[in-house]
Amino acid sequence: MGKPTGFIEYLRELPVDRPPQERVKDWKEFHHHMEEKKLRNQGARCMDCGVPFCHTGKLISGMAAGCPIHNLIPEWNDLVYRGLWKEALERLHKTNNFPDFTGRVCPAPCEGSCVLGINNPPVTIKNIEYSIIEKGWEEGWVYPNPPKTRTGKRVTVIGSGPAGLSCAAQLNSAGHTVTVFERADRPGGLLMYGIPNMKLDKKEVLLRRIQLMEQEGVKFVCNANVGDNVEPQIFLKEFDATVICTGATKPRDLPIEGRSLKGVHFAMEYLKGNTQALLNGGPDHAGIHAKGKDVVVIGGGDTGTDCVGSSIRQGCKSVLQIEILPKPPMDRAKDNPWPEWPKVYRMDYGQEEAAWKQGADPRIYLTTVKKFVGDEKGQVKELVTVQITWEKNEKGQFVPKEVPGTEQTRPAQLVLLAMGFLGPEQDILDDLKVERDPRTNIKAEHEKYTTNIKGIFAAGDCRRGQSLVVWAINEGRGAARECDRYLMGSTDLP
Repeated sequence: MGKPTGFIEYLRELPVDRPPQERVKDWKEFHHHMEEKKLRNQGARCMDCGVPFCHTGKLISGMAAGCPIHNLIPEWNDLVYRGLWKEALERLHKTNNFPDFTGRVCPAPCEGSCVLGINNPPVTIKNIEYSIIEKGWEEGWVYPNPPKTRTGKRVTVIGSGPAGLSCAAQLNSAGHTVTVFERADRPGGLLMYGIPNMKLDKKEVLLRRIQLMEQEGVKFVCNANVGDNVEPQIFLKEFDATVICTGATKPRDLPIEGRSLKGVHFAMEYLKGNTQALLNGGPDHAGIHAKGKDVVVIGGGDTGTDCVGSSIRQGCKSVLQIEILPKPPMDRAKDNPWPEWPKVYRMDYGQEEAAWKQGADPRIYLTTVKKFVGDEKGQVKELVTVQITWEKNEKGQFVPKEVPGTEQTRPAQLVLLAMGFLGPEQDILDDLKVERDPRTNIKAEHEKYTTNIKGIFAAGDCRRGQSLVVWAINEGRGAARECDRYLMGSTDLP
């Protein structure tokens, strides 16, 4: 695949990002494009490795190793190297409905499992994917492709995040009439309101895909909150099948002293409000605003990074990010071998911007918050942190233990809780009487996606728990396949 000696001749190279001092002044995407010659050289680095782990998509040590949607990565790397961009796009769309999303927001477990990455920097798979789909849009190769015939079957998808969108796209391509219900004012779910604009542009990237799906025949119904202004039984009465793709949107809370103070918010509440304000007229109209404030983000991961980047763009006074886990090593640890996802230290875009603003990475590790302290008006003004160590309890489980004498009071007029999610919200599942597992996720076997209610399927984070966008797409496509089989007796969907 690619040039046989390409991995020897060419070094890994990525496009230069817009400098932090420039990009924090707006909400535009921060990546630059790379010229075609360099992209073809990067495609040439893909080895003829024999067993390409990059597209395996297995769980190893609880983390994705390789691409969960099984992208044909060596094939389109080779096609890019040869300048066959349209053919590369065709290969890409065989497995991925939305490479314009994953090419921007996926953490690229494929690169973590690249064979070249054993002893060299891996192939720039994610950037090549992004470049293929953007060239496809530029050249007019991405266009509406509605099904030639309709089956007469009516299917509804509840939720328009990555699982719901991929499920709807696949079911529509099979000829079913698909209606997507979304409780927010715009479709997209996590992609619309959970990821800020500088990572995934809403008008130029997300909505162009939504509009393409509409042109292909998918109907979107927004402001449709099942159990509130939409009767749950409508799905059983008026549709031949239903796929629940509501995500895992119940946030993990921090029930400590002062939690009820004003200025302490869940991260998604903050990010959603900011994106809504941006789309409705301007970011200065956001209900939760960081301007002039000391911001503390509790939790790491992509959501924490997005809160850091957003608060800087809003003009915060300072930003601190608190992580309870230890700082990752610079290189793979012995217990984290290839092809596992490399748990190593990284500076994401938000931390880079904070380092530019404040002179250092905003993260502190092995630290937790003991209490929030408010002023006379009930507004948070500071918080108390303490350092921790991880020790085994009597069951052999690692638990955090406070380090005596390490308490510290820190200023904070805005606190954002970005500590992950506990599962799907339960009201709609109660209404439909859908069975759940011990973790409160919908009980439906992987690769089958059938619930205890005939004709109702489940996919994505509401079934598997909080996970990656690529896993959501994997499950949305899989649920569409099984739903089509249920409706028609057989299926041609992959």
